[in-house]
Parts: sequence; structure tokens; C-alpha cells
Amino acid sequence: MMKLKRIATVLFLIAVMLVLGLFIKIDYFLILPSRAVNLDTVVEVENHQDKSEGVFYLVTVSQVKASLTSALYGKIHPYVDINPVGRVIPEDMDEKEYRELLAENMMESQHIAQVVALRRVGYDVMINSDGIQIIHVVEDAAAKGYLQEGDIIVAVDGRNVNFASEVPLIVKDRQVGETVDLDIKRLDETIKLIVPTGSNPEDENSPFLGIYIKTLPWEPVLPVEIKMNTGNIGGPSAGLMFVLEIINQLTEKDLTAGFKIAGTGTIDIEEKIGKIGGITQKVVAAEKSGADYFILPEANYEQAKKTARSVELVPVDTLDDVLLFLSSLEDKLYN
Repeated sequence: MMKLKRIATVLFLIAVMLVLGLFIKIDYFLILPSRAVNLDTVVEVENHQDKSEGVFYLVTVSQVKASLTSALYGKIHPYVDINPVGRVIPEDMDEKEYRELLAENMMESQHIAQVVALRRVGYDVMINSDGIQIIHVVEDAAAKGYLQEGDIIVAVDGRNVNFASEVPLIVKDRQVGETVDLDIKRLDETIKLIVPTGSNPEDENSPFLGIYIKTLPWEPVLPVEIKMNTGNIGGPSAGLMFVLEIINQLTEKDLTAGFKIAGTGTIDIEEKIGKIGGITQKVVAAEKSGADYFILPEANYEQAKKTARSVELVPVDTLDDVLLFLSSLEDKLYN
């Protein structure tokens, strides 16, 4: 009897500690699977015809401040990641400013998707841009001392750039330590810099300039009205799926071929698909939606394979890769 009382007391104390731990916040974020969103409810192209029998989904993750108890949960859960706050939010930026940055990245991904999709189906879309502004330089980054907050990037490796998402996509194929040629506007002067890269804190084998950037005001001239309502979803990783939904509404053929297709990936103005974060959680969200296929960047494929159970993974590098895959689905439907 005494032994049972001791066990009960220990269990009670553990329960109390776990409950109290819910109220003790720590400097970490939990990255959790969230949901899959039917893009037909998000994107509306002027005068489109509702012909699709399948679905395109964007998938999301949740990023929440951890407590002692939730951190323990994250440690033992196979599909939850724990990241230090400093790896998620720049040192000189508070959480509100970070959320605003995510919202700006989402808006930029929508605009790029509109331009890419419209151009892909034959429209001529012009872009006017003031460049890309550096809003923060990481303290121990290799670029520290070369770049400053307020600098405006106008070209990378001799290529004019209009969007913040273009810069990491150009840099990512280098070896760590290789340099990047940047054309910078600083005050009233345009200067050329050769800037070294360092290791990305999230992947030591990936090159990293160590800057946070945002696109300055730019204006696409759209010949077709496109309305997009993403609510509180932030970040740039839905860009590819926006493109597919817009094309699907602009053309007669149903790109889904009746299948449920989830996906993720940034896309740049040259139709290249970029690596994203939270791939494990996004695979889980896709499988919960019942998706038949999950389109993802080639760079995320090896990690995604460790998680996928029921959904078929489709790794891609370019929009051409995606459209080639989608064109093959009609044959699969009838075989």
C-alpha cells in the first residue's frame, strides 16, 4: 500500500510540474505540422472557369514559442522540430517585426507567382522595381564589414535583381567560402563588392551571406485581375503552388487531372524552384489532407523521404519539371 502511495505521489508531482511547465516560456520555437489549404479557395483569377475535379493544396507549418513542457513534447515527437529563437528571428528584430517580414515575403511570393504564371500562358508582364534593401546583417556573418543595413542590392553576379527571393537562389549553388559579386547602392553612390559567404546556421554545407533583405516597392503591370487571400499564412514557400493554381484557372486543361496534389517551394522569376524550411512538417500536413502527390524542391527530397509514408513525392528543380509531371497524370488516371 505504501509503495502505491509513493507511486501516486510521484505521478502527481510529475503532473504538477508538467502543468507548471506550460507557463514557463523558453527561448525556443516549436515547428509543427499545420494544415493543407485548397488553393481554389485562396486564388481567384478574373473570368476563370471552375473546371477542376482535383485539388492543388499549399501546406503550412505552425511556429510557436516553446514552454518547458512543450519543448519536452517536441523532443520526443518525430515530426516536431525545436529551434533556438536566435536561429529564427534576427538578433535586432522582435517577433512582431519578424511576422511583418514573413507577411512581406508572402506578398512578394504572390506577385512573383502572378508574373510567372501570366508570362507562362503568353501574357507580357512588365516589372518596375527599386531594388532589394538589406535590413539586417548577422553579427558573425562572413559578409559583416562588407555590407551595411540600408544598402540596396541592384545586381548579383552581374544579373539585375528585382526580388529578395532571387538573391539566395543565386547564392545557394556555391561552395561555402566562395565569393559573390554584388552591385550596391549606398547613399548616393553605386559600388561593386566581392563578398565572401559563410556557413548557414541551419545547414553547415550551404553558403550563407548572413543578411536579411526585403524587396523595395515594385509594380507588376497585370493584364488580368488576380485576387489572393492567404489570411495569416506567411513566408515565400507557397510560390510554386500559387503559379500552378493561377495557370490552372487561366487554361482550359485541368492540370490536376482529378488528383489531390499538395506541394511547396519558392519560385523565382526565372521559374527555378527553391529549397524551403519545415519539409518534415509539410509532408505530414500533405498526408493528413489525403494528397496523392507531394511536389517539392529537389533540395528537400532526401529529408522528405524520411517522413513520407502514403504520399508520392515528386522532386523538381524548375517549373518545366512540374508541368512535365502534371502532363503525365492523365495517363495515370486511366491506367
